[in-house]
Amino acid sequence: MKVTVIGAGNVGATTANVLATKDFLKEVVLVDIKKGVAEGKALDIWESGPILGFSTKVYGVTDDYEATAGSDVVVITSGVPRRPGMSRDDLIETNAKIVKEVAQKAIKYSPDAILVVVSNPLDVMTYVAWKATGLPTNRVMGMAGALDTARYRTFIADAAGVSPKDVQAMLMGGHGDSMVPLPRYTTINGIPVTEFIDNETLDKIVERTRFGGGEIVNLLGVSAWYAPGASAALMVETILKDEKRIIPTSAYLNGEYGFSGFFMGVPVLLGRNGVEKIIELDLTPEEMELVKKSAEHVKSLVDVVHKMGVV
Repeated sequence: MKVTVIGAGNVGATTANVLATKDFLKEVVLVDIKKGVAEGKALDIWESGPILGFSTKVYGVTDDYEATAGSDVVVITSGVPRRPGMSRDDLIETNAKIVKEVAQKAIKYSPDAILVVVSNPLDVMTYVAWKATGLPTNRVMGMAGALDTARYRTFIADAAGVSPKDVQAMLMGGHGDSMVPLPRYTTINGIPVTEFIDNETLDKIVERTRFGGGEIVNLLGVSAWYAPGASAALMVETILKDEKRIIPTSAYLNGEYGFSGFFMGVPVLLGRNGVEKIIELDLTPEEMELVKKSAEHVKSLVDVVHKMGVV
């Protein structure tokens, strides 16, 4: 099996590194437009194989999409990173043009590939990739919920004094400040989270999760990469191993939850066919209202892209 990661920045390189160490792929190709960057990072990852015990061949190329031919999954991380004081909306025009171009180039050589989009603003960039390629909606998705729930689970585990491996959680909505964590669907080894954490603490964790990306941007001056890269790699592994895992994913909505015509974070069954099923939770009126507000925000970004004429 072969995976291409477009964009050899921090997130792309981390995705390639995590995938290589999983040792289930034959090849990982790292692509970038800056000469030598993808080649150098890929070589560095590949040389760690004897130490970490993996056989995956990792190599990098500069804007050479022929080298990506026959990829099973293409991960798109290309774009301008979010910086302090920059809203996700500020990223739209520049990143939409980049995502459109690289998605079309990738699918030209890997027409049967599944696309996993990581570029921000996530939900609208996933929409751009779908429109640019014309792929079936089950083969285009955005990495959002996997990262957001990882942050949420980490904070829950810390507050409860338990292992994050025992925390299961779900959230919905757009990737960013309008996301909707769902404490009612949060458990610790099957036990409701409210048995461990009081409501006030839980509310603070929900709020921290919503602004988790911004917290790291303010600390580092750039977007996060370790958790995003690992999250993208998790989705690739789940798809290619046909694991049928339920992971919150930015998926195309066609009537689910009453929404249509755009991508947004929802619970999804992931397998070898990509998005195999969107799971509709029985939300309370309060939860649904928050999801509706998030959906309105996502839809407004899609409208912006259309007005720009990018797709």
